[in-house]
Amino acid sequence: MQLGRKKKPNIDGINLLVSILVCYPEIGTISFEPGEDALHFSFALQEVPPRQVYEDVGELIRESILTYHSIEGFSNARIEIYLEGQGHTAFFHVIRDIRTISQGEISMIAAIMHERFAETLMIDPDSRPDELEFDLAAHENAIDHMIGTLKITRVTNRMIGIREEGRVLVFNK
Repeated sequence: MQLGRKKKPNIDGINLLVSILVCYPEIGTISFEPGEDALHFSFALQEVPPRQVYEDVGELIRESILTYHSIEGFSNARIEIYLEGQGHTAFFHVIRDIRTISQGEISMIAAIMHERFAETLMIDPDSRPDELEFDLAAHENAIDHMIGTLKITRVTNRMIGIREEGRVLVFNK
């Protein structure tokens, strides 16, 4: 890389992170890690769940992904799940490879987290889109398209999407 030149942002990658955060307010942050070709999802919890609860939800997510993949014909998926506690707050992390992930799987993971941690999952109250202006199906189709693009395009930039006061911000690192 030449000095003084910045990497061009990958528009599909940025749009993917924005769309995921807009569609799934359960997801606190998401990042794309180019060295791993993986998406890192983070769900913020207001309290650290008991170890057995965390393990049970992690196993449910893992088994659900594997079942979903057997139906879709995928194999050899990278699935990593871990919990990180910081004081009274916990961050439930799911790492998925870009090669085998799909919008349907992201939706499934968000739904499981919402169902299992309904009382403690931190969801920005300003993040829910206006029902009249928001076309979930269009966004879901766009997510699938952008994932497909990332599968065939070599992305070298690390990107991270976060929520802040009802807005979604994406940083290109």
